[in-house]
Amino acid sequence: MVRDGIYYGLGAFAAAALLTWLLNPWWAIVPALLGCFLLWFFRDPQRTIPDQPGNVVSPADGKVTDVSLCKVNGEPRIRISVFLNVFDVHVNRSPIAGVVRKIEYRKGKFLNAMGSDCADVNEQNIVTVEGEGQTLVFKQIAGLLARRIVFNKHVGDSVSRGERIGMIKFGSRADVLLAPEAEVAVEVGDRVKGGSSILARFAAGAGVRTGGPRSGRDQRWQYPQA
Repeated sequence: MVRDGIYYGLGAFAAAALLTWLLNPWWAIVPALLGCFLLWFFRDPQRTIPDQPGNVVSPADGKVTDVSLCKVNGEPRIRISVFLNVFDVHVNRSPIAGVVRKIEYRKGKFLNAMGSDCADVNEQNIVTVEGEGQTLVFKQIAGLLARRIVFNKHVGDSVSRGERIGMIKFGSRADVLLAPEAEVAVEVGDRVKGGSSILARFAAGAGVRTGGPRSGRDQRWQYPQA
C-alpha cells in the first residue's frame, strides 16, 4: 500500500470514531466506508515485469483510449493513452529502463482525462527517459478529480523497467510517446496493468502497427505530408 493511503484512511477512521463518541454509530458509517475505500484505492500490488529487451510497459493501470500519430517538436511520435478511473491502481511505473533526462511540470486545467484536449491543456508532468537505445517520453496527466501528481525521481536518476516512480491521485491519464519505429502491441479498448502489460516493442527492422483491429495483417502508419 502507498503510504498516503494510511494517512487518508486513518483520518477517515478517526472521524468515524469521533462521530460515534459525539453522536451515535450510525453517523460513523459514511466516514468508515470512506476509510475502507481509501485504503483500497492506495493499494500497490506486486507485478511481474517483462524482461525481454525492447519491451515498453504501461506506466499505469487502466484502459487504452488512444493509439495515434502525433508530432512533438515537429517530429512524428506514436501516442498511446491510458485512462485511469477511480477504481484503478494509481501507482505509476517507468515504461522502460534508463536514465531520467528531463522532468517538466506544467500547470493547467483539470478537464476530463478522457477528452482529446487534456493532453495539451491539463496539469501534467512530462518525463523523458533515455535507455535501451531509445528516448521515450511519458506524461502523468491530471484529470477531472485529480489534484496532485507525484513523481519520486530526479533528473539523472536511473530507473528500471516497471519500477515505481510516482502516482496520480483520483482519476487521471498517462500518455506514452514513442519513436515511430515502435511496434504497437495494444489497441483502443484494451485493459492494461502498470509495469506488466506490454504497450509496444522495439526491434530492428520492425514495422509500426497501428493498434487497430488485429486482423493478422501488418498495418503501417501513413505519415501526414509536411
